Amino acid sequence: MTADTPLWSPTPESIAASQLGRFAAWVDERRGTSLGQDYDAVWAWSTEHLDQFWADVATWFDVFEGGDPVRDDEVLTDRSMPGATWFPERQVNLAQLALRHAREDQPAVIGVREDAEPEEVSWARLRGEVGAFAATLRRLGVQAGDRVAGYLPNVPEAVVAFLGCASIGAVWSACAPDFGTRSVLDRFAQIEPVVLVAVDGYRFNGRDHDRRDVVAELRGALPTVRTTVVLPRLFPREVADGALAWADAVADLQPPVFQPLPFDHPLWIVYSSGTTGLPKGIVHSHGGVAVEQLKQLGLHLDVGPDDRFSWYASTAWIMWNIASCSLLSGATLVVYDGAPGYPTLDAQFAVAARTGTTYLGTSAGYLTACEKAGLRPGEDHDLSALRSIGSTGSPLPAAAFEWVYAAVVPDVFLGSLSGGTDVATGFIGSSPLLPVVAGELQRPMLGVAAASWDEAGQPVLGDLGELVVTEPMPTMPLYFWADPDGSRYREAYFEPWPGVWRHGDWLEITPTGSCIITGRSDSTLNRGGVRMGTADLYAAVESIPAIADCVVLGVEQRDGGYWMPLFVQLAEGFELTDALVTEIREAVKRNASPRHVPDEVIVVPGVPHTRTGKRLEVPLKRLFQGVAPEKALNLGAVDDAGVVQHYVDLAAERGVR
Repeated sequence: MTADTPLWSPTPESIAASQLGRFAAWVDERRGTSLGQDYDAVWAWSTEHLDQFWADVATWFDVFEGGDPVRDDEVLTDRSMPGATWFPERQVNLAQLALRHAREDQPAVIGVREDAEPEEVSWARLRGEVGAFAATLRRLGVQAGDRVAGYLPNVPEAVVAFLGCASIGAVWSACAPDFGTRSVLDRFAQIEPVVLVAVDGYRFNGRDHDRRDVVAELRGALPTVRTTVVLPRLFPREVADGALAWADAVADLQPPVFQPLPFDHPLWIVYSSGTTGLPKGIVHSHGGVAVEQLKQLGLHLDVGPDDRFSWYASTAWIMWNIASCSLLSGATLVVYDGAPGYPTLDAQFAVAARTGTTYLGTSAGYLTACEKAGLRPGEDHDLSALRSIGSTGSPLPAAAFEWVYAAVVPDVFLGSLSGGTDVATGFIGSSPLLPVVAGELQRPMLGVAAASWDEAGQPVLGDLGELVVTEPMPTMPLYFWADPDGSRYREAYFEPWPGVWRHGDWLEITPTGSCIITGRSDSTLNRGGVRMGTADLYAAVESIPAIADCVVLGVEQRDGGYWMPLFVQLAEGFELTDALVTEIREAVKRNASPRHVPDEVIVVPGVPHTRTGKRLEVPLKRLFQGVAPEKALNLGAVDDAGVVQHYVDLAAERGVR
């Protein structure tokens, strides 16, 4: 088998049965086009005729629930980036679309925990609890546009709370309970929530983690919070003074009442990684998320009402939001609250077998770890229901592709996807009309005018360039929170090319049209798919008297691994002892999150900065990825060029794995 031999190929029958195949045939009939089963032709039409494509998506999925065709001239009245205006005359409510399915033969949600049997939530119960929680919010005075914050693990109650907020037009925002107080406040204090929904603790990797003190600190530090709703996980008989028990908040089951909302009404606030300061609050819309996720889940991932959809994620990762949107397709959502590899590394496959999961989403890091461990989940678990696997978070190496087909399911549809929290969707990913080739992403997604540009802003083929998007997408942020003039938004994505989205990934488009993502072109950390800024880590480490300065790198490696070293310059008179390393790790874990804990702590004589005081994170990262020093950095722009040689020597010894 050669490197470009497909591991999986569609058949005429599978194409005709897929939602994308049927959609393309319907478009040909409706539009008089001749797209046929040619994905590249469908993609070209979708990006060259955005108004037609998104009108057809909205019609095909009956987004506006009238059954009438959506007119092309309703779609885009302003195509500028940023600032495109989508469906300005239409109203929609994402919760209403997610709960319009009323099946009795399949559950709506299956909750799985480390220490309990799976719990099935029927569609009727989900609707009733969403209606009850929404009524509670109304009783508490929550109005459309108010923010509700969730400090919750990946449990069915989090889905209920999110949909309850959406149903009344309140704006949802979440952090995972492994975040420390500082990291949570860096996010929630900005948005001034009026209600906090918080868990008292969680179980991870076989251990209980009490979060009652953190919740108390949050309540004291968020003066806008009028009511705290406590979800008991570890202490079922205890509710803090003045708090409302979750059971009481959802006790009065009732049909939800959905507030009709403008297409661009805010749905949720998610957060940037915080590389250059406080995490930026990214606001997405009800309508944009609805049409984009119906497209991605339905046409690209081929998820429908007969599926059981799971994506391992925490509530802090955009994949939790996207997975929750699988309800839009009528699929059963499987949520897992626990460690990805507990009690054994194959835990995610074990959960898939127990729940009859048909679409399993995970991270490249997890699949690579399973491959390196020599696991054979297909032999150890009944995965007969599993027909698709999705991978994101980082590029999936070729060896992991091949392992999936050899050791998991030989005829599974495996998709490697690349997108971002920024747009709450994928830029590049799966197509059931195309073969799967090891190490490659199949194509840019429909409606995504993605390209690879060089530094001069020219398209490149067969070489690395910046991933750019040249036409608007419905889930491009409405705005950043507390960015009234939009300057931070424009600086984040529309420099150096105004009107063109620059995402910050290295992209190679091959001569066949497939895509290869090689990692971040900026300094954002990306461990297991969760993008993290360096600011939280630096704040934790710099509080330690022994540390004079530090720099952390997130290095994507050629073998699919991810190395995250922390380089520390010690204050005079200190040595890097085991005790100091432990102190550093504990400080990072406590004040940032466990994911921020570095793989190694390495002593260096100094930390190089730009002449304006910024750490040289990206140039140093490139050194450890094998880029020649003269190409990786400009010594003339460094405050202390002499210290750079230490990193050059260390990269020659430790880099490029």
